[in-house]
Amino acid sequence: MLITIGRIIKPWGVKGEVQIEPMTDFPERFKRVRRLYLVSPAGREIVCELQSVRYAGSAIFLHLLGYNSPEHAKDFNGWFIKIPEAETLPLSEGSYYWFELIGMEVVTEKGDTLGTIVDIFETGSNDVYVMKRGRKEVYIPAIKEVVRHVDVKARRMVIHLVDGLLD
Repeated sequence: MLITIGRIIKPWGVKGEVQIEPMTDFPERFKRVRRLYLVSPAGREIVCELQSVRYAGSAIFLHLLGYNSPEHAKDFNGWFIKIPEAETLPLSEGSYYWFELIGMEVVTEKGDTLGTIVDIFETGSNDVYVMKRGRKEVYIPAIKEVVRHVDVKARRMVIHLVDGLLD
């Protein structure tokens, strides 16, 4: 499985660099990556070697081997930058990659099945898990008071039902 770590925003300069939007908690990871998978919004996939990485403040610029002009680089606007799942960096205990949680079964502390995590979004204070329960979507705050246990291997999340959560 490929994991998204960024998105190409636009070509930059005359040498074919691209400016990217990092979609990772580890933007420094681009220094260690050599092979990238570029995936278009339509699903077309290209494997590229990373020639160089340049950081300028919060901006990140990549130079892909064999793409040496702005004309080459502009074709990748909006493409996603991905790596194999095996190349993800380890997270601290209690932290999870979104791809590990999406598709996970959600159960109560009593073991009653509630639904499946179908999406995640960020808020200012915490992530929110979107659980599909039949035809309804339920928003589960990713806080310790609600999410009691996550078992990545078993693909199961145990939650504490607080008043109004399923309404």
